[in-house]
This record gives sequence, C-alpha cells and structure tokens, in this order.
Amino acid sequence: MTLRPGWPEDAPALARAIDHEAVVRNLARAPWPYSIEAAETFLAHWTEMCFLVFEHQAGTVALIGCVSIDAVRDEAHELGYWYTPSAWGKGYATEAARGALAAARATGIRHVTSRHAVDNPASGRVLRKLGFQPTGKVEPLWSKGRGCEMACVAFAMDLDAEDCRSGPEPRLAA
Repeated sequence: MTLRPGWPEDAPALARAIDHEAVVRNLARAPWPYSIEAAETFLAHWTEMCFLVFEHQAGTVALIGCVSIDAVRDEAHELGYWYTPSAWGKGYATEAARGALAAARATGIRHVTSRHAVDNPASGRVLRKLGFQPTGKVEPLWSKGRGCEMACVAFAMDLDAEDCRSGPEPRLAA
C-alpha cells in the first residue's frame, strides 16, 4: 500500500473509486452521485494531511481510498477516511490511518478526534483498533451524500498514547 498526495490526473480514478452510494452515504462533504467534477474540485483543494491510498496487487496499482487528518477548528484535528467496497475488510483502513496518524504526530499534532455514522459499525471497529476511545457522545452531522443529518458516534485519541503506534506503517510517497 502507498499513501500519497492527490494530483489532478488522479481525478478519473478517484471518481471511479468513491462512486458507490454505500461509500458516499457515510461521508459529510461528498455529493451523491459523485462526478468527475467533484473529484477535480476535491483535488484542487488538497490539504497537507490528506493522502490517497493505493493498493499494489499482481503488478498493478489501484486507488482504493483516502485518509486525512483535517484541522476542524482552532487546534482540533479530525481523522476521516473512505475506501471503495472492494477494499473493505482487508485492513487497509487501519493500516493507512496508522500512517496518517504517524504523519500527524511528526508535525506536532497531539490530539485527534473522529466519528462514524451509527449505522456504520465497521468504521467504529477501525477506530478502536487504532486506539481511539469513544467519548460517549452521539452527535448529528450533515451528510451531503445522504441529503440529511446522520447520527455519529464521537471518538478521541491522544497521539502520545502507545495504542496508535502499534502495527506496520505504510509507505508515504511524495
């Protein structure tokens, strides 16, 4: 697996990878249906702690998802990710998030939050594997893909904790 920034020429592969209602419905900012124009706009507004995730198999490289740690307000940062359905259940979300968390730690970020839709418990399992702890809060979040609010379970992590340091970190490409 490789994590790297997104480039304008990634737009067609990005649009193909994310264009699944089962993916977009769990995201806050992605529209449904997801178009090539949406991919181009996303790539044009790239942030520093955002990585496309590529799978290497049988001599091919395929874009399978995205992981990011975004500043959400003041000094707060939030982990977010999505993966195309063919990548689900293979450990990519956990492995790539570990890489993104290591990059965040290296830049001095010490506290990260995350959340998942109540009806997406698989994402909650990923967050727990990474060492995130539930805050006890369930909060509404507008989902552009659903066109309505979704209830989300809130999590938080201290990056100085040992939990987020276990496991292999993926290769980060420039």
